[in-house]
Amino acid sequence: MNTPINPDRIKAILNNDNAQRYKYLIKEVTQSEKIWILTDEHGCVMLNSDSEDCVPVWPNKEFAELWATGDWKDCEPQAISLKKWHDKWTDGLADDELAIAIFPLPDQDGLIVDPDEFDYELEQFRKRM
Repeated sequence: MNTPINPDRIKAILNNDNAQRYKYLIKEVTQSEKIWILTDEHGCVMLNSDSEDCVPVWPNKEFAELWATGDWKDCEPQAISLKKWHDKWTDGLADDELAIAIFPLPDQDGLIVDPDEFDYELEQFRKRM
């Protein structure tokens, strides 16, 4: 079961730049062994950033919920286990030529990384734990 994040902590994290939010996401995802996406009746939400189709990901449910506004207000956060991510999502995204939007905010796309690069970063952090 997840413990809700303190609202002051959420504000502090949201004030971080893309690189800091990426580090936070890697740490949180590795420790919780979950990565968060948004889904709707059609499946996983995608966005287009700099002419790349991307799947946005977040480290915690609270941050995914913050992004679910406007056109995405009917979307629901969904946790994916890190094992399932490694086993299915990394290769699936790469095969479909999709990138990953790391921890986007309502007014920012976040860093855009390739699925293999993301998997590598997760693995490197796990080895340092």
